[in-house]
Amino acid sequence: MLTAVLVIGSGDADSIVASVGPETGDLPRTRVTVRSEGDSAVVEITAADSSAMRAALNSYLECIAITEDIENIVR
Repeated sequence: MLTAVLVIGSGDADSIVASVGPETGDLPRTRVTVRSEGDSAVVEITAADSSAMRAALNSYLECIAITEDIENIVR
Protein backbone atom coordinates (compact mmCIF):
# COMPACT_ATOMS: atom_id res chain seq x y z
CA MET A 1 0.00 0.00 0.00
CA LEU A 2 1.13 3.52 -0.80
CA THR A 3 0.35 6.50 1.41
CA ALA A 4 0.48 10.22 0.69
CA VAL A 5 -0.25 12.96 3.22
CA LEU A 6 -0.96 16.42 1.84
CA VAL A 7 -0.80 19.32 4.28
CA ILE A 8 -2.27 22.47 2.78
CA GLY A 9 -1.36 25.41 4.96
CA SER A 10 -3.72 28.20 4.09
CA GLY A 11 -6.46 30.23 5.65
CA ASP A 12 -8.88 28.21 3.51
CA ALA A 13 -8.59 24.96 5.49
CA ASP A 14 -12.24 24.89 6.52
CA SER A 15 -13.37 25.50 2.93
CA ILE A 16 -11.09 22.77 1.63
CA VAL A 17 -12.34 20.27 4.20
CA ALA A 18 -15.96 21.19 3.47
CA SER A 19 -15.54 20.95 -0.30
CA VAL A 20 -13.55 17.72 -0.58
CA GLY A 21 -14.90 16.01 2.54
CA PRO A 22 -17.99 14.58 0.80
CA GLU A 23 -15.71 13.05 -1.86
CA THR A 24 -13.64 11.06 0.65
CA GLY A 25 -14.07 7.49 1.78
CA ASP A 26 -13.21 4.00 0.67
CA LEU A 27 -13.08 2.98 -2.97
CA PRO A 28 -11.89 -0.37 -4.27
CA ARG A 29 -8.26 0.77 -4.61
CA THR A 30 -8.05 3.94 -2.51
CA ARG A 31 -8.99 5.32 0.90
CA VAL A 32 -9.07 9.06 1.51
CA THR A 33 -9.58 11.09 4.68
CA VAL A 34 -9.55 14.85 5.15
CA ARG A 35 -9.39 16.88 8.34
CA SER A 36 -8.49 20.31 9.69
CA GLU A 37 -5.43 20.79 11.88
CA GLY A 38 -5.22 24.41 12.97
CA ASP A 39 -4.93 26.55 9.85
CA SER A 40 -4.11 23.56 7.65
CA ALA A 41 -6.15 20.99 5.79
CA VAL A 42 -4.73 17.47 5.86
CA VAL A 43 -5.62 15.01 3.11
CA GLU A 44 -4.42 11.44 3.61
CA ILE A 45 -4.58 9.06 0.67
CA THR A 46 -3.85 5.33 0.82
CA ALA A 47 -3.78 3.48 -2.48
CA ALA A 48 -3.24 -0.08 -3.58
CA ASP A 49 -0.93 0.84 -6.47
CA SER A 50 0.76 3.77 -8.16
CA SER A 51 -1.96 4.20 -10.79
CA ALA A 52 -4.66 4.56 -8.13
CA MET A 53 -2.43 6.96 -6.16
CA ARG A 54 -1.78 9.12 -9.22
CA ALA A 55 -5.48 9.29 -10.05
CA ALA A 56 -6.43 10.20 -6.47
CA LEU A 57 -3.71 12.84 -6.15
CA ASN A 58 -4.72 14.44 -9.46
CA SER A 59 -8.39 14.51 -8.47
CA TYR A 60 -7.91 15.92 -4.99
CA LEU A 61 -5.24 18.45 -5.95
CA GLU A 62 -7.51 19.77 -8.71
CA CYS A 63 -10.46 20.06 -6.29
CA ILE A 64 -8.26 21.88 -3.78
CA ALA A 65 -6.95 24.27 -6.44
CA ILE A 66 -10.51 25.07 -7.56
CA THR A 67 -11.59 25.65 -3.96
CA GLU A 68 -8.71 28.06 -3.38
CA ASP A 69 -9.44 29.87 -6.67
CA ILE A 70 -13.08 30.36 -5.64
CA GLU A 71 -12.04 31.61 -2.20
CA ASN A 72 -9.71 34.15 -3.84
CA ILE A 73 -12.45 35.35 -6.20
CA VAL A 74 -15.01 35.95 -3.45
CA ARG A 75 -12.56 37.92 -1.29
